[in-house]
Amino acid sequence: MRFTSFLANRIRHNAVGTFSATVTRIGIASIAVSTVVGILAFAVLFGFKKVIQDKVFLFGAHLRVSSLTLNNSYEEGPMPLRTSLSEDLSTMPEVKHWQAVAHKSGILKTPDELKGVVLKGVGKDYDWALFEKSLVEGRLIQFPDSGYSQEIILSHNIARQLRLKAGDDVLMYFVQDPPRARKLTVAGVYKTDMEEFDNSLIVGDLALVQRLNDWGKDTVGTYEIYLSDFTQLDAVAAKIFNLMAPDMFLQKVTETFRPVFDWLLLLDRNTAVFITLILFVACFNMISILLVMIMERTPLVGLLKTLGSPDGQIRSVFIRVGIVIVVRGLLIGNAAGLLLAWLQWQFHLIPLDPVNYYMDTVPIVFDWGAVVLVNLITLLVVGLVLLIPTYVITRIQPIKALLFKK
Repeated sequence: MRFTSFLANRIRHNAVGTFSATVTRIGIASIAVSTVVGILAFAVLFGFKKVIQDKVFLFGAHLRVSSLTLNNSYEEGPMPLRTSLSEDLSTMPEVKHWQAVAHKSGILKTPDELKGVVLKGVGKDYDWALFEKSLVEGRLIQFPDSGYSQEIILSHNIARQLRLKAGDDVLMYFVQDPPRARKLTVAGVYKTDMEEFDNSLIVGDLALVQRLNDWGKDTVGTYEIYLSDFTQLDAVAAKIFNLMAPDMFLQKVTETFRPVFDWLLLLDRNTAVFITLILFVACFNMISILLVMIMERTPLVGLLKTLGSPDGQIRSVFIRVGIVIVVRGLLIGNAAGLLLAWLQWQFHLIPLDPVNYYMDTVPIVFDWGAVVLVNLITLLVVGLVLLIPTYVITRIQPIKALLFKK
């Protein structure tokens, strides 16, 4: 065993029952707490991002291409289903999926209530993967082989206001000249807790919108484009923009729902500041702890210097002691942090107000890369900070140290 490792081992074991033993436990606790906070902060942050983005992507595709028009209503102008752009989208590796949709404004009427809504018409190629997670009652729309489906999916808010449930019929008047009415059946009820969707959007058959607008089957309102990697949004948007016809309009989801994504960006900053402060406290505690340990062993430092040990060797002894404290704190912090995150993920212990947070419980996402990053940053930063208190050793004079009384 190397001399520095042997001596560091003895110092740790001899510390039992001394004041430095108490502050050592405090140091381990501070490192553990900072690790727990780091793990939980990233788990909650990624959880918020995933839940919010999934809810936004439910009705807001990563990219939307529609016909360029001066119309400010919810309804789009007609656009061909098959264009040079649609052919390019089908072959672009960055595009995971694209689908054609169209919107139509109308009024739902029951014997006692009225509700203005926007019908989103979707086709058989619509990706229901995200939508199924938000379905709280009933089932998805069934498309017939010919004609159009008379089934719709309402939001939980609209269904509650109109006192409707899955299987009920409702009359819908479409705002156009002349006005048209259709008797529709509620196939299912969804809930996202996002007022932008829950208060106005319903889902129906694209063929119904095409029939109401006197469009052919090859005419749609919007291309909804989903990317394989959302982080490449700006780059792919620029690429698609260069492929578009002059009469097309491109919109990114980050622009459509700018307040939501600005809020998520603010969460990133707040989390970074919070973790930095916790890490600063842990570093300050470790500096204090190592100073206490050095001062308690001033005679030992003097003896080692008298016997010819260089300052670097003595400093490495105490650095090793500090590293062991950090590692123990990390082990405890990882165990506690992952356990708390699992308990919240499994049992939803901490509730949230859906009105303010778009969800009813604190979400958790386990990102092992973030866990490793928290451990590496803590070990690296605190390990480097340990060099600061050991600088005191270079100022200790052997004669005064041997005569030092605690």
